[in-house]
Amino acid sequence: MGVDISSLLQPREIDLKTLNGRMVGVDAFNVIYQFLSNIREYDGSPLKDNYGNITSHLSGLFYRSVNLLESGIILVYVFDGKPHPLKDKTIKERIALKEKAEEEYRTSLAMGDVERAKSFASRTSRLTKEMVDESKELLNALGVPTIDSPSEGEAEASFLSQRGRVYSVVSQDYDSLLFGAPRLIRNLTVTGKRRNARTGRSQDVSPEMIDLAETLRSLSITREQLIDMGILIGTDFNDGIKGIGPKKALQLIRKYGSLSNIPDISIEYYDEIKEIFLNPEVFDPGNISIPEMDENRVLEILVSRHNFSVERVKSALSRLKDVKKSGVQRSIDSFF
Repeated sequence: MGVDISSLLQPREIDLKTLNGRMVGVDAFNVIYQFLSNIREYDGSPLKDNYGNITSHLSGLFYRSVNLLESGIILVYVFDGKPHPLKDKTIKERIALKEKAEEEYRTSLAMGDVERAKSFASRTSRLTKEMVDESKELLNALGVPTIDSPSEGEAEASFLSQRGRVYSVVSQDYDSLLFGAPRLIRNLTVTGKRRNARTGRSQDVSPEMIDLAETLRSLSITREQLIDMGILIGTDFNDGIKGIGPKKALQLIRKYGSLSNIPDISIEYYDEIKEIFLNPEVFDPGNISIPEMDENRVLEILVSRHNFSVERVKSALSRLKDVKKSGVQRSIDSFF
């Protein structure tokens, strides 16, 4: 889930045209979980092929990536590596929540309460190594580069953004701001309306950008102070302080300057957690090369393996080929 500082931010709605010819670093796990949660059948169950394999993530990756590439956006998906040991508690808690949601989902279906079942369905998503590997295979076949982070995908994507390798980080979470990403784009991989899993209501969503420098300036804090606020609220690496939300955290940091100066508050592993955000484990891949699209490989993955509609897949690939021929996507050397 990441750190929740949404109430303090002032995102700016953007048009996809502003990203034409720019490369963006997509937090792959975040986006794939989003597809697994949102792309589902009428009863909340994930999309599956004729063999019972889940395909929600492949459907989302393929059709949404094609749409974005068609808009002239150059994508690079950044995948998580080995999680930091301090994230173990968060991972275990997430697994427990999924297991509870799965039980509620099965119970609701058995009772014939489809709407209640749907409310739990999106919380049951699991991502296996096989699903990750096939996602990378599909993206590369589509002509989209992938990068394996040594640890946190958002940290690597933020590093690439800081170095000018990509224009912005793409994620639904806000952690990349703590990792120092100059820009964060949200809602790029969702379109139109999005259904709230808890309320069942749909809401309009549009791509939006958050600028780190503008955010720090408007809040009158530094990035280190933003990290301290995140730690007070709670991150993937620590529990926050009970009763302290974003606004209270901002008040305390403005008053005392840093978390370490606040009386009667102590965070276990504070220095280590702060170091994770300030100096995360990342690597510089150099210039990011774009693989050639392999239409036959895409068809083999989606149609031969997973029973996707050959007509729909070929139609999407045809649109993408037309875009490449028309030169909407500029060369790799020209997107800054």
